Amino acid sequence: MGKLSEKTVVITGASSGLGATLAVECAKEGAQVAIFARNGGKLEEVAKACGDVRGETLAVVGDVTVPEDGERLVAETVDRFGRIDYLVANAGVSMWTLFEEVEDLELFRKLMEVNYLGAVYCVHPALQYLQESGGVFVAVSSIQGKVGVPLHTGYSASKHALQGFCDALRMEVEESGVGVMTVLLHWLRGTQLRKNAFGGDGQALG
Repeated sequence: MGKLSEKTVVITGASSGLGATLAVECAKEGAQVAIFARNGGKLEEVAKACGDVRGETLAVVGDVTVPEDGERLVAETVDRFGRIDYLVANAGVSMWTLFEEVEDLELFRKLMEVNYLGAVYCVHPALQYLQESGGVFVAVSSIQGKVGVPLHTGYSASKHALQGFCDALRMEVEESGVGVMTVLLHWLRGTQLRKNAFGGDGQALG
């Protein structure tokens, strides 16, 4: 087994795209994987793919924007595996429209809830277990956490919020041995991020 052998990795937004790929790759490395997303059917498909290379997989259906679901994810993971070594906050949603063409400003709240608060709601209950294991909190952000991009005003703002949170948290937990990593991705193919991005009417582009 690889470097993650016997480690427990929790991944949110794991029913498709980057999250699903990360889950299978971690399983290949020998990790015990807990995957989390709203779509139970797709989540089970990923769990099966993980199981094909490693049997220790836990699928938890829930929503990162609901604090109680984040607590349940952590509780079920610890109950099953006894520890958390890595928490990967991967769940995210984007937008693809000019600010002046936005018809439903509610999409800005949704972006902040998923991309920023979704990470907060999962790492808060997990922090004590990361401290016990000397683990790492990994926030899958974007280059837009540093640089604004046209058509993505709300998305860029939410990733800036996530970046600021992680920068501050890193300093707070440094002495406890917990690592905080932000992954500043650029464009990735095959993630369906654009397909699921909000248009000006607040609905997914499709």
